[in-house]
Amino acid sequence: MKLAKQAMDVGLYTNHLDPMLKFWQTEVGLPFNEMLPLGNGLRQHRHAIGESVFKLNHSRDPLAEAEPSGIRELLIAAEVDAPIARTDPDGNRITRVPAGFDGIEQMRVEITTSNVDRAMGFYTTAMGFEAITSDTVACGVTQLRFSAGLTRDDPVQKAPGYRYMTVQIFDVVAVHAQVLAAGGREGTAPVRLGDVAYISFVRDPDGNWIELSQRKSIVGSLE
Repeated sequence: MKLAKQAMDVGLYTNHLDPMLKFWQTEVGLPFNEMLPLGNGLRQHRHAIGESVFKLNHSRDPLAEAEPSGIRELLIAAEVDAPIARTDPDGNRITRVPAGFDGIEQMRVEITTSNVDRAMGFYTTAMGFEAITSDTVACGVTQLRFSAGLTRDDPVQKAPGYRYMTVQIFDVVAVHAQVLAAGGREGTAPVRLGDVAYISFVRDPDGNWIELSQRKSIVGSLE
């Protein structure tokens, strides 16, 4: 997979905007970039984690309670002397670690899976990420590490908590078809968002949501 950006993004959903913004901006120390209206009462508050974007999606309407996705924790490189683990107001786990800790340059996403080998096969074959250990892949500077554990098949996307990851690419239509042909499942078919981006969603073997994004501001064209 040819990456348009050498990092993955992570998105969560919440109904608790003010305490969540205060936690992520003040306690975690993420710089705020911009707010994007998504429609249907959703607003995305975008923050930087190195080259990654942390997408704090606030819903005006109550989100349905649901089992967590496989995304269980973020490890973020920061100016700290030792790992500092916290949970945000919604209970999402975040650990700040010294830069270089366990090979983390910017961010690692900890993912629980029903089958580590199957997950590794999907992310290295269908997604084309690089295997760096028997349980960890790299998408540019972002790491994904898989651990065996209880999971819920087909987690709900729009519910509280970490819910999806985003990879920036040059051709959403082609890559979407490529991932499906390699064993991925369709979340939503490619759609054009005006003159801003093409996006689609695919799902990994446990049903976790992965956004494929062809963003004009990154790739230069939607043609």
